[in-house]
Amino acid sequence: MRLTKPALTLFFTGTLGYASSLAVYQDYSFYTYTPQINFIGFTQNVDAKCDGSTLSLVPMLNCPTSSRLCQVLSTAESTKETLNVVTANTKVLEQFISLPQPKSINAKTWIASAKLLGKEEATLAKKKLYLSKKLQQEKMLFSKQAPSEEAKESAKSCAKNLELALPYGQVSFSTSYEANIEEKVISVTQYLHITNASGVDIQADVANFYYRSAKQYVQPIHFSPWIVSKYVPRPKRMAKSKSRRLFEEDSLPMMSMSMESAVEAPLVEPVATYEDAREYKINNLTLPSSGVPLDVKVLTWKTALECEIKAYPYANASAFEVCSFTPKYQIDDNRWKVLTGSEVINEKAIGEYREKSYDIYTKVDDDIQIEREAIVQRERETGIFGGTARKKDGFTLTLTNKSNKIKTLTIVERIPTSSTTEITSKLLSITSKKKVKYTMLKNGEIEMPITLAANESRKIEVLFELSYDKDIKVKY
Repeated sequence: MRLTKPALTLFFTGTLGYASSLAVYQDYSFYTYTPQINFIGFTQNVDAKCDGSTLSLVPMLNCPTSSRLCQVLSTAESTKETLNVVTANTKVLEQFISLPQPKSINAKTWIASAKLLGKEEATLAKKKLYLSKKLQQEKMLFSKQAPSEEAKESAKSCAKNLELALPYGQVSFSTSYEANIEEKVISVTQYLHITNASGVDIQADVANFYYRSAKQYVQPIHFSPWIVSKYVPRPKRMAKSKSRRLFEEDSLPMMSMSMESAVEAPLVEPVATYEDAREYKINNLTLPSSGVPLDVKVLTWKTALECEIKAYPYANASAFEVCSFTPKYQIDDNRWKVLTGSEVINEKAIGEYREKSYDIYTKVDDDIQIEREAIVQRERETGIFGGTARKKDGFTLTLTNKSNKIKTLTIVERIPTSSTTEITSKLLSITSKKKVKYTMLKNGEIEMPITLAANESRKIEVLFELSYDKDIKVKY
C-alpha cells in the first residue's frame, strides 16, 4: 500500500491529538491509540483489537517511506541489492576468464589484459567483502529494533481505539538508583529504563508501568471444615485369587466406570506471581522502537544518613563502608550507583533492607589491612574436671591502618554458640596492648569499636572456652 505525502503527514503529526495509552506489565504490554492509517509496524506475535473486536494484521508489500524503521530496513535492502550486483559481476568475470584462450597470443596485449582482469577481480572481491559486512551490521541493527522484517497493517481501517497486545520482552522496563552522599545526607534519584523493540513506534499520552503480571492465575479456594473423628481401624482385606479378581472386574456395571471417570481432578496449585504496589506513570511518552533503553527520572528525595566502616574478619579480610538511612519511598531494586558530588564511588554498589533501615555497601576501604589467625591449641590448656572436658581456643586479629589518617571502624567477630545444653561456650577474654571495648550480643556475636591512629598496627587476642561431657566429640 503506497501512501501520499499528505496522508503520511497527517499520520505522524495528527495522531498526537488523539488520546493514547501504554500499559507495561511483566508479561504483556498494551498500547491503545486511534490510528489514521492501517500501517502498524514491523510486528510479530501481536494481537490487535479495534474497539474490543479482534482485528487481523496482514503483511504489507511497501511500508510508509516516512516510517523510521522502514528507512532503516530500506538501507539494508539497498546494501543487499548492491551486494547482489557485485556478486553477479564477479561471476561474469570468472566466466570470462575461463573462456578458451586464443591459439596465437600477443604477449604485450595478454599481459595488459591479465593485469586489468586481475585488478578488477581484486576490486570486486574487496567490495563484496565490505558489502557483506555492511549488510550484516545493518541487519543486526534492525533486528535489535524490531522482531520482524515484514511490515504489518490492519486488514481493515479502525476509526476507534486500536489496542495492540505486545508479548513479553518487546516492551520492557527496569529501575535503578543513584545515591549522592554528602555531609551525612543522601540524595536518592530513581530512574526508569524503558526499552521498546516491538517494531511499533509508540507515542502515549499516558504510560503506566507495573511490577506485576497482567495475567494472574488465582485458583479459587473455599472454606472446608477440619474434621476430627473417632479413629476406626480399617478391616483387613482378604487376598483374592487372580481368577476371582478378573471375574469381579468384568462384572462391574458400566455406571461404576462412568462414575470413576467423573471424579473431580485435584485442584491445581495456584501459580505464584510477584505482586507489589510498585507502579510508575509517565505523561506524554515518546518511545520509538529503537531497542535502546530510554532513561527517565522518576523522583529525587533526601534523608539523613549514617556511614561507618565495618569488618567481619571471620568471613572476609576486607573492611568496607556501609551507609544506613530510612527510605522515604520503597526501594524496588538493590543495585546502586554511588557518588560523592561528581566523583563516582561505586558503579555497582549493593543495598538491602535491614530491619527498619536500608543499608548500602558503598566501597572497600583498602587502607585497612586485617589478618585473622587461629591460636594453636595447647594441651596444657585442655583438662578434664570430673566428667566434664574444658577446651580453650581462640584467634588473633592484626589490624593495620596503612593511611596517614585516623580510622574508626567496627569489628564484628564471633565465638562458637551451642545448639544443645550438653555443650556450653563462653568468652574468656579479649586482650590487646590498648584496652578494647566490646559488646557481647546473642548467638556468640561480638562487636568491637576500634580507632586506629595513622599507620598504626594493633593485635587483638580473643579466647573462649568450650565445656562438654568428656565422652562427646565436638566440631566447630
